[in-house]
Amino acid sequence: MDRRSFLKTSAMGGSAAVASAALAAPAYAQGKRTLTMVTTWGRGLAGVHDSAQRVADSITAMTDGDLTVDLKAAGELVGAFEVFDAVTAGQADMYHGADYYFVGQHPAYAFFTAVPFGMTAQELANWYYQDGGMELHDELGQIFGLKSFLGGNTGAQAGGWFKKEINSPDDFNGLKFRMPGLGGKALGKLGASVQNIPGSEVYQALSSGAIDGTEWIGPWADEKAGFQEITKTYYAAGFHEPGAGLSVATNREVFEGLSPAHQKVIEIASAEAHQWNLSQFLANNGAALQRLQAGGVKVMSFPDSVWDAFGKASMEVHQENMGDELYKKIYDSAMASMKASSSWIHQSSGTYTAQRDRVLG
Repeated sequence: MDRRSFLKTSAMGGSAAVASAALAAPAYAQGKRTLTMVTTWGRGLAGVHDSAQRVADSITAMTDGDLTVDLKAAGELVGAFEVFDAVTAGQADMYHGADYYFVGQHPAYAFFTAVPFGMTAQELANWYYQDGGMELHDELGQIFGLKSFLGGNTGAQAGGWFKKEINSPDDFNGLKFRMPGLGGKALGKLGASVQNIPGSEVYQALSSGAIDGTEWIGPWADEKAGFQEITKTYYAAGFHEPGAGLSVATNREVFEGLSPAHQKVIEIASAEAHQWNLSQFLANNGAALQRLQAGGVKVMSFPDSVWDAFGKASMEVHQENMGDELYKKIYDSAMASMKASSSWIHQSSGTYTAQRDRVLG
C-alpha cells in the first residue's frame, strides 16, 4: 500500500476499523454458563473427591456464578475410567482425575500423576510451574483436544496393604495387586497380576479376595476407606507414586470458547487446589497413622532387595516407551528438573529436618 492509499483508508474513520477488529476478535460465550465436571472419584472419597469439589466450588465462586461447575462423581454420569473419553467427545465439559489412568491413550500421561522412581510433590511443582511441565501437559493435551492443569496432589503414597509380608521380590510372583499407571506395569515385571480398579471399588475387591493387596493413597485416605478392617500388614513407603498429582482437563473447544478471564479462573482454581489438597493429605496422615497402629496395623518397610527390584523394573518400563518422541521429551524434561531440584532440597531441607528431629527428639 502506498502513502496516498493509506491516508485514504485512514480517512474512512474509526468505525470501519472498529468493525474490522470486531470481526477478527474471537467469539466468547456470553451470559451465565454451567460446565459439567466428571471425576474418577466416588463421591466422598477422602481427599481426592475433596480436591475436585474444591476446584468446582472455586470456579463458581470466583466468577460470581457466571461460570457454574456441576460435579458428577464416578458413576453418576460416566464411569471412573470413562471420563477422558467423555470430555474429549464433548459428553462432559471437564474432568478431575489422575491422568495416569489414561496411559492407554498416551504413556506420557503418567508424568502428570506420578511415575515410579519419579518426583516428590515439591519436585513435581518445581517442574510443572517453573521448568516447562505445564507447557508439556498442554502439548500432550492438544493431541486429544484437552486443556489440562494440575488440580490436586496426594503427596507420597504408601506402599500398600498386603495379606502377607513381602520379604523378597519373589513374593510378588502371582500376587493379585491393584496398582494403576506405570508403577503397575513395573510390578507386573515382578510377576504380579496387576489390576486397575476404580477407588470406590477397591475395598470390595480386597475384602472378597479378588485381589491380594492394594495401594490406595496414604494413612488418612486408607483409614477412611477401611482397609485396616481386612488386613493389618501395611507398607508405608512405595516406589510408584512419590508425589501424585491430580489433573483438571477441559474440552479444548469449550475452554477456548470461554472469556480470557474465565480461562484464567480455571487455571488459578486448579493451581490453588493443587496446593490445598497436598496440605490436606499431609496434615491428616500423621494422626491417621497413629490411629492405625493403635488399632493393630503393622507398619513395615520393604527390604532393599525389593527396592532394587522395583528400580530395575521401573527403568525397564521407561525404556520401553522411549521410542515415542513425546514420551522421551517429557521424560528428559522431568528427570532433568528432578535432578536439579533434588540436589538442593536434599542438602538444605533434608539435612535440616534430620538434624531438627535429632536435636528436638
